[in-house]
Amino acid sequence: MDSWVRFNTQSQAKERLFRAAQYSCTLLGHMLQRSGPASELYTTVRQLEAHLSLTRKVVRLGNSVEALEAAKRAVHLSDSVLRLCVTISHLNRAMYFACDNVLWAGKVGLAPKLDQNKWSQRSFRYYLFALILNLTRDFYELSCLMENQSRHVASKSPAPSDDITSTAVLPACLRLRLHQLVTVLYSNPPLLLDLLKNTCDIFIPLDRLGFYSTGPGFVGACGLTSSLLSILTMVHPWLKLKP
Repeated sequence: MDSWVRFNTQSQAKERLFRAAQYSCTLLGHMLQRSGPASELYTTVRQLEAHLSLTRKVVRLGNSVEALEAAKRAVHLSDSVLRLCVTISHLNRAMYFACDNVLWAGKVGLAPKLDQNKWSQRSFRYYLFALILNLTRDFYELSCLMENQSRHVASKSPAPSDDITSTAVLPACLRLRLHQLVTVLYSNPPLLLDLLKNTCDIFIPLDRLGFYSTGPGFVGACGLTSSLLSILTMVHPWLKLKP
């Protein structure tokens, strides 16, 4: 099992590269479509996008095993909120990859009678729930860090005088919270990158499931951005949010 997880980790880097290329094609195809009638280049780009999508499904075969192993490790986290969010997120990722494997079997003809649209919608629902949990975890960590920052500032700052009116205090509080937010994110690049990546990613299943349609151009830009951020965390592992 451990050897498979190590092998799968190496495959994830390739999958991220294919993903970046796929969403680059999505964005490029949208730009070509807007520039004029469908051309031969547009058709080529769409075909390349479809081939890259299928290649990613091949590379992701077996990712459910890695997701289940990550869920087993997350069960032992001491923080109950993190334990809940991270564990259930990995379990949903495992189900997403399992549905993706079934969908791959249908696309290559191993399951010709498979309802591909049904399985695609099912996989994106698992993907969406995993991203919601990831964002919940990000905001939870952000709130904890901001609370610690507030206590640290309060311990060093004098108490406000009683003659300050509430109208004057409110803008000051907003400025203080905004400053704390910027400070916390600036001092925690892994949290910042994970928050940006998950925010970009969540628009993809929202669009595919019809909950919030944004169009192929926006989806392509979000997918490309999140892919580049994922590649960055692989090139520099210290930027990856842990656990």
